[in-house]
Amino acid sequence: MARVYLDWNATAPLRPEARAAMLAAMDVVGNPSSVHSEGRAAKAVIEKARRQVATAFGAEGADVIFTSGATEAAALALAGRDLACAGIEHDAVAAWCTQSLSVDAMGRVSVPDPGRATLQAANSETGVIQALPDGLAVTDATQAFGKIPFAFNWSGAAMALISAHKLGGPKGVGALVVRRGTEVHARILGGGQEMGRRSGTENLIGIAGFGAAAEAAARDLDGGIWADVSELRNILEKSIAESANKTIFVGKDANRLPNTSCFITPGWKGETQVMVMDLAGFAISAGSACSSGKVKASHTLKALGFDDVAASSAIRVSLGPTTTQDDVLRFVDAWTREERKFRNRRQSAARV
Repeated sequence: MARVYLDWNATAPLRPEARAAMLAAMDVVGNPSSVHSEGRAAKAVIEKARRQVATAFGAEGADVIFTSGATEAAALALAGRDLACAGIEHDAVAAWCTQSLSVDAMGRVSVPDPGRATLQAANSETGVIQALPDGLAVTDATQAFGKIPFAFNWSGAAMALISAHKLGGPKGVGALVVRRGTEVHARILGGGQEMGRRSGTENLIGIAGFGAAAEAAARDLDGGIWADVSELRNILEKSIAESANKTIFVGKDANRLPNTSCFITPGWKGETQVMVMDLAGFAISAGSACSSGKVKASHTLKALGFDDVAASSAIRVSLGPTTTQDDVLRFVDAWTREERKFRNRRQSAARV
């Protein structure tokens, strides 16, 4: 049977609109910094994408600085700043934080001084959505953008990180969105592209795909497609809970992204579950894709108070607009079958 992709938080499949925009951009010859007709045509592609991203992200009037992804955007926003963050942040953000914020068992973060803090809009592993305080220095909106109603202009943040491939654009392109008047120091020097904040000839093809994907994602969100995804996520969790009553659903009672389910089966290693389900034809994750290959407990779940055994026994299933009920029920059937085998092995070992 056809494989089922349930790892949308790691990367979303490329949207047809993005593919079409990228193919068209491949035929644009000029360098965007050149002043001749060909150069101006290339520059027009970038500026169209900039408008598309700004509109979709609710960032009209803000600066959209294109980067190689959210990781570079984080470095551009956070380097040299004395900012605090919680233990649930993505490694690309946490690497720059100099102070710690407290997080409760539901994954909600307390931010006493927003102007000196960075806080994700939604967590990639648990899906838990944060209430962003006004005046926040930086927010990582990578997972929220395109999945839930979000507008940079009313977020209260001075800067935001976003990435194309999380909403159906190409990999290797993202942006730092900056409220006008916020100081940003370039980390890549040279030709002065991107308003002097990120030098280097722009990734014309990737940027074109990002703009088209952002526009399409906003259209899907307005159309209510993620409410349907949420229903599928609820079906998945209800079905699994009925079969495996020891399973813990992280953040189940919190406000979550509509597509994300993180659950723990204590003692059953997350990476083992990923491999077993991969052989069964399902792509899932044991945490952030950037941490794949690292056999260690999730720092996000440990921050929420789970011990090493529990934090190492979690998987994340993340759905998308093309996920079907049949996909979900097939996954549930395969996963519960493997969970019973795991449970039987533990019972047999206990009797020996």
